[in-house]
Amino acid sequence: MIELEGSLELEDPVLLAAFEGWNDAADAASAALDHLAKVWKARPVGQMDSDDYYDYQVNRPTVTTGDEGVRDIIWPTTRVMVATPPDAPRDIILVRGIEPNMRWRPFCDEIMGVADALGAEMTVLLGALLADSPHTRPIPVTASATDPDLASALGLEAPKYEGPTGIVGILQEACQRANLPAVSFWAAVPHYVASTPCPKATLALLRKVEDLLDLTVPLGDLPEDARAWERGVDDLARDDTEVSEYVQSLEQARDAADLPEATGEAIAREFERYLRRRPDRGGE
Repeated sequence: MIELEGSLELEDPVLLAAFEGWNDAADAASAALDHLAKVWKARPVGQMDSDDYYDYQVNRPTVTTGDEGVRDIIWPTTRVMVATPPDAPRDIILVRGIEPNMRWRPFCDEIMGVADALGAEMTVLLGALLADSPHTRPIPVTASATDPDLASALGLEAPKYEGPTGIVGILQEACQRANLPAVSFWAAVPHYVASTPCPKATLALLRKVEDLLDLTVPLGDLPEDARAWERGVDDLARDDTEVSEYVQSLEQARDAADLPEATGEAIAREFERYLRRRPDRGGE
């Protein structure tokens, strides 16, 4: 089991998790965890024993050289960090790693042990998948919750997906067995621009985290990076008639299927987010 460092007494903690690999199209989910760890100045408190879960011929260790010429090995693993966001009513446990190559059930048992040891009250799982989504429209983010009361309170549905799954799906089921409420967010990355990174998808996931936990995430350059990414894809599409026509067909399908966004609830949510970000209200 993961040995946590030091004595940790957290305030109403929520566990956020994301994993590289099958669950992480364009690295959007792991990039969201990395962003949160950076802006919240998360401190590491433990990590998995990589020998138990990783095939090093699939996820190879890397060699680095420090400032003094000392070489070091970085092993693929899953790390646990703890953060206290400014002015937030709770602490955050961040679990950031790589989808394991083997022993998924013991892997999830270790994470559930961390959640129990640190008193997590809820788990939030982040993922990203490739989809028929136009890059010119807001990135769709689907959400589900395992706990019926939580799902009802948040207006979400129970997970309905059937088919092959990744470690995020297995961990969500482990939360359900442990009676730990779990919410999952999946960003739909346009499949025709699946190369990393996709800051627009990362931004969409962070917005969902903000809304769910009712806190403000400093975004830094991410909004401008997302706009630059979209402009870059626009330029590529203009140079290829087939791609341009395909994007237009996706836009038409998306616009026909979507309900109007300018609902009172949507407007109120965006206005509240704007107020939180004003400098005189503690925003970025």
